[in-house]
Amino acid sequence: MYSKKVMDHFMNPRNVGEMEKPDGEGEVGNPKCGDIMRMYLKIEDNVIQDAKFMTFGCGAAIASSSMATELIKGKTLEEAWKISNKAVADALEGLPPVKMHCSVLAEEAIHKAINDYRQKHDLPLWGENEKNKEDNIE
Repeated sequence: MYSKKVMDHFMNPRNVGEMEKPDGEGEVGNPKCGDIMRMYLKIEDNVIQDAKFMTFGCGAAIASSSMATELIKGKTLEEAWKISNKAVADALEGLPPVKMHCSVLAEEAIHKAINDYRQKHDLPLWGENEKNKEDNIE
């Protein structure tokens, strides 16, 4: 059973659509369920000014994408990097255990989009382990 928040983000997704000339974009997919998520970021002065997504998948994947974009807008890249799949699921007031992989995809899409931006600006890429190591994030 999905929470009202999941249903709201599935039925009325926020920030859905492609972005022209994004500063960073990331695409992830889950071969087991077929979900594919693409996230676009507009970044100014190290702050995410706008975020959009395109997701092909189930309601939980669409809701997770929508919530993830809401959570990262206005955040610095360092703050956005630290948003975990648990934070996405919690903001949605929970996901069924069999759908938690959707929130994992959202976290991974954020990471890929941030690293795409960093790569375009000749900055070192961040790794998954840096989520909890503030002193390693440049």
